[in-house]
Amino acid sequence: MSREEARKEAGKKAWELVSQMTIEERASQLRYDAPAIKRLGVPAYNWWNEALHGVARAGQATVFPQAIGMAATFDDKLIESVADVIATEGRAKYNAYSAQEDRDIYKGLTFWSPNVNIVRDPRWGRGHETYGEDPYLTSQMGKAFVKGLQGEGEVMKAAACAKHYAVHSGPEALRHEFDADVTPKDLEETYLPAFESLVTEAKVEAVMGAYNRTNGEPCCGSKTLIQDTLRDKWGFEGHFVSDCGAISDFHERHMVTCTAEESAAMALNAGCDLNCGNTYLHILSAYQNGLVTEEAITNAAVRLFTTRYMLGLFDGSEYDNIPYEVVECKEHLALSERTAEESFVLLKNDGILPLNKNSLKTVAVIGPNAFSRQALIGNYHGTASEYVTILDGIREYLGDDVRLLYAKGCELAKKKTESLAMEMDRISEARIVAQNSDVVLLCVGLDETLEGEEGDASNADASGDKRNLSLPDSQLRLMEAMAETGKPVILCLCVGSDIDLSYADKNFRAIVQMWYPGAQGGRAAARLLFGETSAFGKLPVTFYETLEELPEFTDYSMKGRTYRYMKKKAQFPFGFGLNYGDVIVNHGSVRQKENGLILSVTLENKGNMDTDEVVQVYVKHRDSEYATENPQLCAFRRVHVKAGEHYSTEIKIEKKAFTVVDEEGKRFTPGGTYHLYVGCGQPDERTEELTGNKSVTVQIPSLLRASSH
Repeated sequence: MSREEARKEAGKKAWELVSQMTIEERASQLRYDAPAIKRLGVPAYNWWNEALHGVARAGQATVFPQAIGMAATFDDKLIESVADVIATEGRAKYNAYSAQEDRDIYKGLTFWSPNVNIVRDPRWGRGHETYGEDPYLTSQMGKAFVKGLQGEGEVMKAAACAKHYAVHSGPEALRHEFDADVTPKDLEETYLPAFESLVTEAKVEAVMGAYNRTNGEPCCGSKTLIQDTLRDKWGFEGHFVSDCGAISDFHERHMVTCTAEESAAMALNAGCDLNCGNTYLHILSAYQNGLVTEEAITNAAVRLFTTRYMLGLFDGSEYDNIPYEVVECKEHLALSERTAEESFVLLKNDGILPLNKNSLKTVAVIGPNAFSRQALIGNYHGTASEYVTILDGIREYLGDDVRLLYAKGCELAKKKTESLAMEMDRISEARIVAQNSDVVLLCVGLDETLEGEEGDASNADASGDKRNLSLPDSQLRLMEAMAETGKPVILCLCVGSDIDLSYADKNFRAIVQMWYPGAQGGRAAARLLFGETSAFGKLPVTFYETLEELPEFTDYSMKGRTYRYMKKKAQFPFGFGLNYGDVIVNHGSVRQKENGLILSVTLENKGNMDTDEVVQVYVKHRDSEYATENPQLCAFRRVHVKAGEHYSTEIKIEKKAFTVVDEEGKRFTPGGTYHLYVGCGQPDERTEELTGNKSVTVQIPSLLRASSH
C-alpha cells in the first residue's frame, strides 16, 4: 500500500472513531495534551515533542549539530540520514515510555521540527534553529529532514512539522504582538517557498503557525495562510497546530478579538486543528454560542486522529520493536561526529592549518567556550551521556605526545569569574598559557543563554536577539590580549549566527566557524584542525560588514537583505568556505531535461590533499525586471575530490529555478537569456577575492519555454 493509500485508509478509521465520540470528547482532543477516552480505548496523547537536532527534552539522545550547522554541510543526503536516526531514537523512546504508561510531554512521536523560517536579519536569536537565509537551501534541507523523519513506508516512522508559518524571524521581544507587513513578491519569493516544498514534495504531516500577524491576520487564525494557501492552493492534508500560547495572543496582545472564546473560534474556523496552549478549553463555549460548528470541531479531530493512525498508534507497526538500546549507540554517535565535521566552515587559513602534532611541543586551548557543554548543544536539545568539548577533543587527540595547557581567559559575558576579584581576573592566566605554548586555539562565541528564543535565552534585555554583531566585551578583550602575545592564534568560533570577525581576520592566522557542533563536536574539531580529514562546509548565512547596511529589524522587506539582495560586499559571503584542497570548476554544460536542465560539471583538485567540496549553481535572468538583485542558488552537490584528480558529476536544475516573481506575487517563466554560474561559492566579487577562483558561466538562451504573464 502506498503512503497516499495508507492516508485514505487512516482517514476512514479516524472518521469512524471520531463519530463515536460526544462533542465534548471531540473538543477535548484538540488540545496538545489530549486526554484519554477510556470507553473507546483511546489513550492520552501529548502532541508536543521536539527534534530539532536530536530527540529533545526527554532524557538521553544523540545530540547532533544545531540546525544551522546541518545547513552548513550542504549535504541533504546526510541530513536525511540524521533525521532517520532521530526518528529511530524517537521510536525507541516512545516504545519504552508507553510500555510504562508514561504519556507525558516530549514523549510522543509528533516532532515540532524542522524550523524553515528564513534568516533575513542576523540579529534574530533563533536563526541558529533554521537552515539559513536562502529559500532553496532551506527547502532542500527541510525536505531531506522531513523525509528522513517520516520514512517512506505505509506507516510514518515519526511525524514532522514545518514551523513557523509564516513570515517569522524576529524581533523576539515583539513576536506576540507584531504584524509582519510583507509584499506579495517577498511572500512568494522568500518567505513561502520552503513551506510549499515541504508540503507539496516532502508531504510534511504538520504545519505550525507563527506567533505574529502577517499582513494584519494572526498566523494561527489566518484564513489566507491556512485555508487559501496551505490547504486549497498547496493541497495540504495533514494537521495544523498553533505555536504555544499563540491563540491567547489574539485577545491579549494582537487585540483582534475580545475574549478567549472568540480567539478559539477564529483559530478553529481558519483551520487550526490543534492548540498548544489552553485557549481551546473554550471551544465548547464557542460552540454553544454559535461561534463554531460541530462540523469544524469534528473535521479537526478527524485530521488529528488520521495522524495518529498514520503513526500506527492504534494498529501497531514495524517500528514497535525498536529497542531502547539504539539510543545514542555507537553508529549514531559516529554520524553526529561526521555531521559536525561537515558543518565546520573554514573562513580563513594562511597555511597554518592543518596543524601537525609532530611539530608541536605545547598547545594552548583558551577561551570561555573551550570547556563548555553549552557551546556544543544550541537549544532544543536532548541529553548526551558524553559531551566532548573542544578541550576534551584536543586532549584526546594529542594524548601524551604533546603538552596541553588550558585557561578559560574570561567568562562568556560577565566581567569576572570570582565575585571578589577584579575585572578580567582570568586574562593574565590566558596570557601566561599562550606565552608558554607553540600555538593558541582560542575558543570564543555565544551559547543558548545569549542567542535563542524569547523566554528561554537569559539575555532578557534583548529577549534572545542580538543587539549587534559583536562578541561580548569580555571576549573582545581576551582576543586583543591573545593577539598581543605574538603567538599564532587559531580562532574557533561557536556561535549560531553572523558575528563581526574583522578583528580576528586582521590579527589571527585562521578562523573556523564551528556553530553549535553537537555532543561529539570536540572530536570533530580535533580531526579537522589536525588534518585527519578535510570535510568543511559552507556558510548558509551572510556575514555582513556592519548592521548599518541593513534596514530596521522590524522591516520585513527583503531590499538590501541576504546575499540575493545586498549591494555591498560581505565580510564573508553566503556559500563561502575554504578547505585543505584547491578545487576549481573547469567546465560546465547543460542539456534539456523534462521539468528542467541537466548540468554536467568537471572539477579539478589542484591541491595536495583529498577534500570535500560543494559545487554550487546560481542562476540570474539577465533581462527581467523582476529578477533578484544578485544570482540566486538553484542547485548544489557535495562531492569528494582526490588530490591532483578530476571529478565529473551531473546536477539537475529544476524548472522552477528559471522563474521570477512579479510585484503581485505571481511566479512565471520569462523569455530571454539566463546565466548559470557554477563554482565552489557565489559568483560575487568578495568570494573571488577570498578564494582566488571564478565561477564558470554557462549561458542559456531559450531552452525553457516562457510561461504567460
